[in-house]
Amino acid sequence: MLKEFKDFIAKGNVMDMAVGIIIGAAFTAIVGSLVDDLINPLIGIFLGGVDFAGLQASVGDAVFTYGNFIMAIINFLVIAFVVFMLVRYVNKVKDANTKDEEVAEEPAGPSELDVLLEIRDSLSKK
Repeated sequence: MLKEFKDFIAKGNVMDMAVGIIIGAAFTAIVGSLVDDLINPLIGIFLGGVDFAGLQASVGDAVFTYGNFIMAIINFLVIAFVVFMLVRYVNKVKDANTKDEEVAEEPAGPSELDVLLEIRDSLSKK
């Protein structure tokens, strides 16, 4: 069973997933800082300094902090948009690299087989 576990861990997919999770965690901190430190203050400026986080309603002993929910929705939309823009950019870079590789793979002239066939045909005509 230990050998099977080692084989499972050594597979490329598991290692790729682990790297993705680690990079994702680091990326989450970057995007969170972007939203909290740069974008939310800009939204506050455009909305006249309104802070949704402080909005709440009380019904008896229950306190509904619906402002936090509104901020969570705004943060989600902003983060989703930032991630969308990053993925879009990465896809454009990948597409550009793929096109460059396709252009580099095309032969400049006739292939070796074409040349050999042409030589064979010209020798058989004589």
